[in-house]
Amino acid sequence: MQTRLARLYQKGDLRIETDTVPAPGPGEVLLKMAAAGICGSDLHYYQDGGFGPVRVREPIIPGHEASGTVSQAGEGVDLKDGVLVAVNPSQPCGHCEYCEKGMPIHCLKMRFMGSAMRLPHEQGMFREWLVVPAKQCFEVGAATTAAEAACSEPLSVCLHAASRAGEISGKRVLITGAGPIGALMVAAAAYHGAAEIVVTDLADAALERAKAMGASRAINVSRDAAALAEFETGKGYFDLVFECSAAAPAIRSAIAAIRPRGTIVQVGVTGEIPIPLNAIVGKELHIHGTQRFHEEFATAVALISSRKIDVRPIISHSLPLEDANAAFALAGDRTAACKVQLTF
Repeated sequence: MQTRLARLYQKGDLRIETDTVPAPGPGEVLLKMAAAGICGSDLHYYQDGGFGPVRVREPIIPGHEASGTVSQAGEGVDLKDGVLVAVNPSQPCGHCEYCEKGMPIHCLKMRFMGSAMRLPHEQGMFREWLVVPAKQCFEVGAATTAAEAACSEPLSVCLHAASRAGEISGKRVLITGAGPIGALMVAAAAYHGAAEIVVTDLADAALERAKAMGASRAINVSRDAAALAEFETGKGYFDLVFECSAAAPAIRSAIAAIRPRGTIVQVGVTGEIPIPLNAIVGKELHIHGTQRFHEEFATAVALISSRKIDVRPIISHSLPLEDANAAFALAGDRTAACKVQLTF
């Protein structure tokens, strides 16, 4: 059996090719892929050849946020043909030091689909047909679309970030950066009962989507940088910040606007940047990193299936696989696009 797929060879060199699909073995399923979102890391691979120390060093099929329909189940699999599932791209080994300590996110032998972090690279989901372990497939609700189901992975990232923040209910929250993750972070904070959610970004289109996801107020800091000054008086206003931009000016403004002993969860990823350590020390701030997810994937599927979190406002464009290069170009235009998905 053959499948069409998108394979990235180096920066800007994404090719539509054909490859062979194996039959599903015991515990595996063959999926007819339905929708797959272009993530920020995919975009970095395409635009820059990688991000930070993670570089594309060999051909890779990108894509780690996707949904598909069960076409054939291997031996021992209960999933029925025709069922729509969200695919969890995370494959911790289950027996290394960190897996045994209950921290599978930090698995020493982690296999994460579509990631160039290790050699050989882990191949991803931008393909028509895919064989995966059934344990990575989560059935979605009957009314859930393939596009919504494909948002389970980025929502999982935000749910894990929320878990790193501690108590959110009743808190005043600042979210810096209103891309797909920032917008979903708004939804996660609202779901957890935040009293107020202020979002900052440079693009009006992104801020409008953040409001659709539940933001109390949206500030375009490229046009109204002084608007954050009101939050800096009295040593700061916000109890909690989710920093989703990885931009140095946003991080500095977050530190200025957060109250003493507040919590900053760093969601966005970048290289090395200078930060005001004196303010962090003086305010006794709590700063947490957050990476990926584990048990949150099942939660994300349930929340999307019930529409307790409605992800539809972030889904801006869907293009067929053969237009993958156009889809990547569109995903890089924040004035026009939010979550761009490939369809199969």
